[in-house]
Amino acid sequence: MTQIKPVHVIGGGLAGSEAAWQIARQGVPVVLHEMRPVRKTDAHQGDGLAELVCSNSFRSDDAENNAVGLLHEELRRCNSLIMAAADIAKVPAGGALAVDRHVFSAEVQKAIEAEPLIEIRREEIAGIPPEDWDSVIVATGPLTSPALAEAVRALTGEESLAFFDAIAPIVYKDSIDMSKAWFQSRYDKAGPGGSGDQGEGADYINCPFEKQNYLEFHAALLAAEKTEFKEWEKNTPYFEGCLPIEVMAERGPRTLTFGPMKPVGLIDPRTGRKPYAVVQLRQDNKLGTLYNMVGFQTKMKHAEQVRIFRMIPGLENAQFARLGGIHRNTFLNSPKLLDKQLRLKAMPRLRFAGQVTGVEGYVESTAIGLLAGRMAAAERHGREQAPPPPTTALGALHNHITGGADAKTFQPMNVNFGLFPPPPEDVRKEERKRAMSRRALADLAAWLNGTMAAAA
Repeated sequence: MTQIKPVHVIGGGLAGSEAAWQIARQGVPVVLHEMRPVRKTDAHQGDGLAELVCSNSFRSDDAENNAVGLLHEELRRCNSLIMAAADIAKVPAGGALAVDRHVFSAEVQKAIEAEPLIEIRREEIAGIPPEDWDSVIVATGPLTSPALAEAVRALTGEESLAFFDAIAPIVYKDSIDMSKAWFQSRYDKAGPGGSGDQGEGADYINCPFEKQNYLEFHAALLAAEKTEFKEWEKNTPYFEGCLPIEVMAERGPRTLTFGPMKPVGLIDPRTGRKPYAVVQLRQDNKLGTLYNMVGFQTKMKHAEQVRIFRMIPGLENAQFARLGGIHRNTFLNSPKLLDKQLRLKAMPRLRFAGQVTGVEGYVESTAIGLLAGRMAAAERHGREQAPPPPTTALGALHNHITGGADAKTFQPMNVNFGLFPPPPEDVRKEERKRAMSRRALADLAAWLNGTMAAAA
């Protein structure tokens, strides 16, 4: 029997780890290349596989009414390693799926290391991989090493898109003044991680503002010293889904109260009424000792962050396990550069997966990693893996980055129901999302059955 050549996966983040896992599940050997700790990045803190560098939230887990939650469920049905690890590492977070980031990374790494068909090599791939690597998945994320990014740019003749992405601070729970803050989820909704010790639907710590102290806080954000950009960074736009808190503040005094500081669904038990604005903190580890400031990604200087965030009621004496930061993300113009098999048109032995393809978010990156892995494994077995139907969350994302989006205006995209074909016109408005979710899971089941039949 002819020995199957390995597929090389470059990058040990969520997409790369998922791709390697899916390839090995199909009986194909994998070499997973991760440059950390040989070469560090601007955002990672350690060298574990699938390290989460921004939020610890995988966002909504509602598979009936939310496209992200639907994608969670589709990934679970595709035997996703990332979702299995997330379900093990989950912590209370209302209607969201949030994880203990250290437990999560450890679970992924443990599974990858235990898989005999996966070899991990700690090394940087600087430039286009060697020619004898005839099947490569580039899953280097938004922090692709400069040498590899430049090599791809030279190969395609296409300038990749660059966006800034910002990181939210993390606070030690025991430094929060709970005489001013309280536990509650919006509308008292409990989530997939269960509720914490505070009871059902009490997964977030809420810090309330009255109107006057909110306006003072808003003014401080506007006046804060910000990180200076390098000359080559000055024309780089932000991704709208992850704007720094001070950039949102610049859009007007009420922008934050309709965004991350909206008080909707919350009642301050000390006043019996809805606050003017609120800062929510979400549990960041299983021990419950660390809380993430939801939506408070920032590019303010560290001293300014400490000063201004201590203006928040309940955080006057806050101690920070991590302050916010900012890094530059790089994306391919995928609708122009990739084919339906996620291969680079200019060099088809290279596939791309994860955030570098222009999907935004942990589960979206995982989804493209899963598809790239399955496509590469099928190719090794002498067949072609058809993409999932565009009526599924997986298929809608794939379709968007491989031609559904306009290459001239392509921007990073989270999964959303706007990417799906609409349901029949006779479906009532209030039922449309549920109808699209039911259709997606039925079509996914048919796709999975067809995939198994083709592999037999």
